[in-house]
Amino acid sequence: MEENLNINKGYTIKDLPLNERPREKLFRYGVNSLSNAELIAVIIRTGYKEDTAIDLANRLLSMDKSGIKYLSHATIEELTKIKGIGTCKSAQILAAIELGKRISSYGGEEKIKVDSPTVIAELLMEEMRYLKKEYFKVAILDTKNQVISIENISIGNLNSSIVHPREVFNIAIKRSANSIILVHNHPSGDVTPSTEDINITHRLIDAGNIIGIKVLDHIIIGDNKYISFRQRNII
Repeated sequence: MEENLNINKGYTIKDLPLNERPREKLFRYGVNSLSNAELIAVIIRTGYKEDTAIDLANRLLSMDKSGIKYLSHATIEELTKIKGIGTCKSAQILAAIELGKRISSYGGEEKIKVDSPTVIAELLMEEMRYLKKEYFKVAILDTKNQVISIENISIGNLNSSIVHPREVFNIAIKRSANSIILVHNHPSGDVTPSTEDINITHRLIDAGNIIGIKVLDHIIIGDNKYISFRQRNII
């Protein structure tokens, strides 16, 4: 089905045939039957003046050439630039997106055991793949390679001035880490490590060896892809 539904001006959702109304389609055929625009229409519920909820949804999806992907990191200020999308509708959209991200990364009560780089990459992919700035995180592991926590260390372009061993290992010691995995994203989507990425990694490995907390790997996350320094034999 086409993502964009063309609705004549002056029409409302109620003017559509019953089986074409987003909410009724959801009830009858399941949520998977809805287009992106229809899903957003269900969330925002109402239109604005002559625009239906689907019209508004299509405008939201047209804000950027990346479409639905853009909404994953949009702000209330950006959403409210669309006429008919106020703070209430913006809050509904952002809340739905955040719930999706949290569900995607939720690991339940059972501790997550890291037996390959894929475990950490899949755990953080949806959270980090669309970020516009570089975020540097540390996955803290216990003696069984189970995740104790994942901690934010810095935000900004990766360099030695903002990613210092002091900050990394201070939090690792507080969390009783046995080992750690370094993780950061590349907003460009390209996961090729820079010289600075490699230099910082070796610096942290050296510091960890002195302290007694082993750096197992460094994972770079891009747009639905990642690399592991250990798998690439960079470390």
